[in-house]
Amino acid sequence: MLKRLLLFGIFAASISAQAQREKILKLPSFDKPLFHYGFYLGANNNSYKIGYKPSSISNPEIEVESSIGFNVGLIADLRLHNNINLRFEPGLMSNTKTLRFNHIPGPENINTREVGATYLHLPLLLKFSTNRLNNMRPYVIGGVSYDHNFSSNERNNDDNYAGEFRTTTNNFMYEVGIGVDFYLSYFKFSPSIRGVFAINNEVKYDNKASQWTDPINYLGTRGVFLHLAFE
Repeated sequence: MLKRLLLFGIFAASISAQAQREKILKLPSFDKPLFHYGFYLGANNNSYKIGYKPSSISNPEIEVESSIGFNVGLIADLRLHNNINLRFEPGLMSNTKTLRFNHIPGPENINTREVGATYLHLPLLLKFSTNRLNNMRPYVIGGVSYDHNFSSNERNNDDNYAGEFRTTTNNFMYEVGIGVDFYLSYFKFSPSIRGVFAINNEVKYDNKASQWTDPINYLGTRGVFLHLAFE
């Protein structure tokens, strides 16, 4: 019996010690200031959503092959409420996509276009967080952004007849995501998964009727990215 009581006492003491460790909050005052700043890094996999329109091209088919790109930027956070923050996260978002026009016969220089995109990404977001759970805090985030595409070639007179697939320079998108804040000893680490979706049509139509752009009614960025914030 004494052995059982001793074992129970050791077990209870270990549980109590664990509970006390869990109650030790790291960065307990982090969320109190009105403003705070940070930066983020990440990776994206952006593609295009394509809608077709009636045209002289029968059975148009455009295949999009995407590659992994990167995101990097800054964070400015304004606390509106204990559970609501307004965030401005300016940064750069870059990747490359390959378009294959399967309805166009011929060699790759005719039916394949590589589209590089480097965006100045300017999102304004609302972040809705739960109450803090020890040293973690789940959240959802969403908002809209203006994206300036440095690689658009919109003003280039050369079009697909010269091998150039053009996209618009000024674009608007919305994004949504989920993540978790982890309060560490010296900073807050916030990984999240986000989706980004273009609102406007991003295609710049060729100067004359063409088999590349005529079938396209809508072409817009659709993507997902991993966002790693350090605040």
